[in-house]
Amino acid sequence: MRMHTLRRVQVLPYPLERVFEFFRSPGNLSRITPPGMGFRIITPQPVIMKEGALIDYTIRLLGIPLHWTTMITAYDPPHLFVDQQIRGPYSFWHHTHSFREVDGGTEMTDTVCYVLPGWVLGDIVHAILVKRQLKGIFDYREKVIPSVFSGAGLQESAP
Repeated sequence: MRMHTLRRVQVLPYPLERVFEFFRSPGNLSRITPPGMGFRIITPQPVIMKEGALIDYTIRLLGIPLHWTTMITAYDPPHLFVDQQIRGPYSFWHHTHSFREVDGGTEMTDTVCYVLPGWVLGDIVHAILVKRQLKGIFDYREKVIPSVFSGAGLQESAP
């Protein structure tokens, strides 16, 4: 079992508070997740974002529906929050969302550390499928986030 890391940085031409407000709302995740993944939050809305909050989702991987539960393990608005898998397809999943003001807007950094189950088989599946799939999810997000922000995109929010 090997730890893998995916890191993405994107600068958005909007104020820090506005960007953080959007991303702290789990209800907005479906707007930035590829439609083919069938992403759906099953936790009653609105989710109160705070350390210890649990969020249940369903997603489809290779057409197979999977239940995924994450816990917010760190919450420091408007600079950072971390979701960590409690139940789901990975042996370990730790996703840090960090935000900082920069000239011209807000720099948003996603750092995902993850381990697949299955020892050597997990590493093979990672090389063949998972690495490409995760890259595709974050490529999709990078592409759609600007249009979400520039349109009527910030209506969803959480307390």
